[in-house]
Amino acid sequence: MTIIELFQKLLRFKSITPDDDGAFDFIEEYLGDTWTCIKFDMEGVKNRFYYKKFNENSQHLCFAGHIDVVPVGSNWEIDPFAAEIVDGVITARGTQDMKSGVAAYLYACKHAKNFDGILSILMTSDEEGEGTYGTIKMLEHLREIDFIPNYAVVAEPTCEEVFGDAIKVGRRGSINGYITIKGKQGHAAYPEKCINPVHNFAHVLPQIAGHNLDNGDEYFAPSKMVITDIRGGMEVTNVTPNELKLMFNVRNSTNTTRESVEEFINKNLEGLKYDFRTTQGSFPFVTNKESKVVKAMETSIKEVLGITTKHSTHGGTSDARYFGAFGIEAIEFGVINDTIHSTGERTTVKEVEGLTAVFEDLIRKF
Repeated sequence: MTIIELFQKLLRFKSITPDDDGAFDFIEEYLGDTWTCIKFDMEGVKNRFYYKKFNENSQHLCFAGHIDVVPVGSNWEIDPFAAEIVDGVITARGTQDMKSGVAAYLYACKHAKNFDGILSILMTSDEEGEGTYGTIKMLEHLREIDFIPNYAVVAEPTCEEVFGDAIKVGRRGSINGYITIKGKQGHAAYPEKCINPVHNFAHVLPQIAGHNLDNGDEYFAPSKMVITDIRGGMEVTNVTPNELKLMFNVRNSTNTTRESVEEFINKNLEGLKYDFRTTQGSFPFVTNKESKVVKAMETSIKEVLGITTKHSTHGGTSDARYFGAFGIEAIEFGVINDTIHSTGERTTVKEVEGLTAVFEDLIRKF
């Protein structure tokens, strides 16, 4: 089976979160008896950890990703699970996010003839959903059995304009905030009898909206306060609101914490009556540019693709954040990211073959 045949096979599984549609059974059979499989399923989510010990060296490199895809949506001109090739382009749900990466590392790992240590593959069926019972649960289990990898390559799509132009060496965290400014509802004709939370908050908004909470650094752009929702009142003109509700999000670097965000908000709301809470959906991480896995990936991309890649931390969250939280030196590398989750999601045969060649080179020289 060629890499493209493997890719097409994976694309034809209708593995919409959290259903793997039988893909994991196929993967276990594809890797064969020389690979050991640890299964750790919870709450309808399937998690798999395949590994192979090549020698007694403790070095452990893990490739990671997810088999699940987002729902198809509408307005596709073709069957989104047919995975047909037209002029070197494959259009199907999951081509970029992220069955191209999965196919590439499965092929590279299966055909690896030697490795100085342990090669492994960690996969889940719930990355596109809540992720509560996915990768993080398998990593917790691996920690319990003392089998945490040293290094990880998450094969999410990372490239921007040209295949090979970017690897992700970290990700920003995500902090959500919920504020309720208290007031006293009343008739608009008698404002002196009301406590208008909109008026009381008005001077605060320019101080927090779009505010940079840090100055950024070589890895991260500044952590910015982004207001995502403001609402109050009953959508009538003659009643002042009883309360004003706001929501915000901060994609934070390692220079800004949940505690510092709360301190910033509380300082600016001083003197107002309000309720305020935050949640943190993910934590930022960064892998040092001198890490072995960073340097090795740079070298493989240069030698295979002839491109000097850059380091990036842009974008949303991915399961790479969990590896970082467990002290694993993690990076991400995959195909161009320009149609993920969209109608007509697609990638090229050339990129998938190139990604496979990079992973093969990385395994050989690691």
